[in-house]
Amino acid sequence: MLSHHVLFWLKADTTEDQKAAFRKGLESLEKIETVTQFHVGTPAPIERAVVDVTYTFSLVLFFEDLAGHDVYQVHDLHKAFLDEFRILFDKVVIYDAQ
Repeated sequence: MLSHHVLFWLKADTTEDQKAAFRKGLESLEKIETVTQFHVGTPAPIERAVVDVTYTFSLVLFFEDLAGHDVYQVHDLHKAFLDEFRILFDKVVIYDAQ
């Protein structure tokens, strides 16, 4: 199993409508056939010094293996998401684990 966790910091001037469209774009990635588990979220209201709540959206995907992840990376839905929404990113951090 491989997890792919992406944290997105959107630009400060991103509107609520843009954030809603961004979330829909993230949700479209669940349709990629190699995704076995999927979660889109925003920072939880947890107040602990070790918890980072500075990001705008979190995307967590699980794949059966590295090959499934590789399919995702070049999939048309993933490419379309990046093409449409990359302009809104201020920062992106990715954690992949197996």
